[in-house]
Amino acid sequence: MAELFGQSLSFLLVLAGTALCIMEALAPGAHLIVLGVALLAAGLIGLFVPAAATPFVLAGLVLGIGLISLYLYRNYDIYQGTGRGQTLDSEDLRGKRGYVLEEVTPRSGRVKLESGGFNPTYGARSISGTIEEDTEVMVVDPGGGNILTVEAVDGADDIDRELDRDRGDTESA
Repeated sequence: MAELFGQSLSFLLVLAGTALCIMEALAPGAHLIVLGVALLAAGLIGLFVPAAATPFVLAGLVLGIGLISLYLYRNYDIYQGTGRGQTLDSEDLRGKRGYVLEEVTPRSGRVKLESGGFNPTYGARSISGTIEEDTEVMVVDPGGGNILTVEAVDGADDIDRELDRDRGDTESA
């Protein structure tokens, strides 16, 4: 059995894997969980199966378990969850739709967005005029903070608006 610092290599792998898993819990998203799981599992196998406690077998176990845990981590979102309910950045809010909770004016207001993150309510300002409660709105400018610039949605989509603009141009000609 291989030893280092007076301890078995398997025991040291368990300690290192546990430390990495704890560090990941303290700093989520650091991606230490993949290596932590690989070291922890290889160390436990080395402790309970003494024949597997050679450095080469343990290295192979770390590599194999690491690849498996990386595959699971990336493809099945076991650790991170689905990612729903969180916004990556403010630009992701551009074009999102929602409705008015408190009357929106150029100076104040509050809206709730569909799939707008963990807390989908935001302070809002209108481009011009007042938007009444329960009116459907769309984010025009996310602004980079927690105050969004919104406009009322009249139920028409981009194609309808473009057709209306074309009709207006031909009538004035």
